[in-house]
Amino acid sequence: MCVTSSTWRWWPSAILMFGLAVAAAAASERSPDTEKLTHLVRQDCGGCHGLTLKGGLGKPLTAEHLGQWNRDQLTSIILNGVPGTPMPGWRALMSEDEARWIADLLKRGTLR
Repeated sequence: MCVTSSTWRWWPSAILMFGLAVAAAAASERSPDTEKLTHLVRQDCGGCHGLTLKGGLGKPLTAEHLGQWNRDQLTSIILNGVPGTPMPGWRALMSEDEARWIADLLKRGTLR
């Protein structure tokens, strides 16, 4: 197999395209918009779980009550909902990273 100089001409372009693809993937994994998510928890979750998150139509979302579930379980509940209950899945409206951030927030009990 003979490699000519014209074969090597596309390598710089290929390397550049690979670098751009990696940069685009990294940009898509931005940290969650904490202000937006805190507002969502207060307003949307609070509509069922009580504005203080101590319970209402839905169960309390206090750190004490949520202690029985780990982060992954809470993330799954947020994303997929709970079948047979009024708890909807939020997967269409948020990413897994955002749901994980909410789960961490609720587990810590640090909603301000």
